[in-house]
Amino acid sequence: MSRSAKEVLSQEFLQTRAKILEIAAFYDRLDQAGAGELDQRQMSLLKKGCQILDDDEPEKAARVQLLFSREFDEKWRQQFGI
Repeated sequence: MSRSAKEVLSQEFLQTRAKILEIAAFYDRLDQAGAGELDQRQMSLLKKGCQILDDDEPEKAARVQLLFSREFDEKWRQQFGI
């Protein structure tokens, strides 16, 4: 039996709020540590991931997963020695 949007929000609000607070705390720790030696590629990926969460497009989880995934390499077996 599937849940309504209202039920999903009601049941998962606190857990999701905690995850958002955890992400905010991560960004606060970065700010406090200074931005001197940040990997700009990683920071760009994090920002793009947050933008996906805020857009109106469907399949957010799949899109975020693809964002952080490696591109397919036909020679992956050789790369990993398999």
